Amino acid sequence: MAGAERPDTEPLPIVRLKHWGRWVSAAIILVLLVLLGIALGNAQIQWDSVPEFLWYRVMAVGLLNTVLLAVIAQGSAIVIGIVIALMRRSANPVARWFAAGYIWLFRGLPVLLQILIWYNLALVFEFISIPLPFGGYLLHEQTNVLITAFTAALLGLALNESAYMAEIVRAGLNSVDSGQTEAAKSIGMSPGATLRRVVLPQAMRVIIPPTGNDFINMLKGTSMASVIGVTELIHAANNISSNNLLVMETLLAAAVWYMVVVTVAGVGQHYLERAFDAEDRSRSPFSRAAKALRTAPLVRSERG
Repeated sequence: MAGAERPDTEPLPIVRLKHWGRWVSAAIILVLLVLLGIALGNAQIQWDSVPEFLWYRVMAVGLLNTVLLAVIAQGSAIVIGIVIALMRRSANPVARWFAAGYIWLFRGLPVLLQILIWYNLALVFEFISIPLPFGGYLLHEQTNVLITAFTAALLGLALNESAYMAEIVRAGLNSVDSGQTEAAKSIGMSPGATLRRVVLPQAMRVIIPPTGNDFINMLKGTSMASVIGVTELIHAANNISSNNLLVMETLLAAAVWYMVVVTVAGVGQHYLERAFDAEDRSRSPFSRAAKALRTAPLVRSERG
């Protein structure tokens, strides 16, 4: 029937939105990538030499030292950071002030400066000694023998990172509800057992992501050890280029190894986070028991 209105039951036509901004931004990105590829293709770089430099012996030594330095420094920083975080939360005012001063000092000084101070410690202390109570020394050695370039880099990186780890751990511990600790105390758990079995497992979900990011930064931060002669990736690349003058090629080889180790660390962080998320979703029997203990007085009062 002409001029008749559509019945209400007739579906309305579906009109797709046209996202012109997406198409324009995608086209700009593709154009920039093509231009970058053309520029790199015309660059004065011997691309075929880069894979060869990856397997030089000095580059392999630099890779090994980079990974070792990062792993040992990060592991030491985690242990020290946990201790400082617990002192920061302590009821002892001396411990709290010491922890606050520690964080203020080692977080405030640049990492490179700390590395250089440790490396030049022999200018201040000729010997490092640990005396025994009844005479003699447990340790008495020249400082420049004990504090090698690798040790100085390790101390600088680990102590600086431990200050950040202390704050990360403290934030993770503060994220756990105080009722969890009260429930653990009510069933007779000691403070140490409460920390290990109740607080830390729950705090790990907050601690792991920034710790993983810090470890990736640590892998890259080991490059500062090249200043004092530690053979890590940057120093290895400089050693190679000093002989063949192919500076960009050797630096690109070092960049490839950095991307490899950072990618492996990122994948490990992803699976570690997923494991703790799955554990949290499954909720351990102790968590259910703790919840029951917290709600039991409320149930009894309602029945009364």
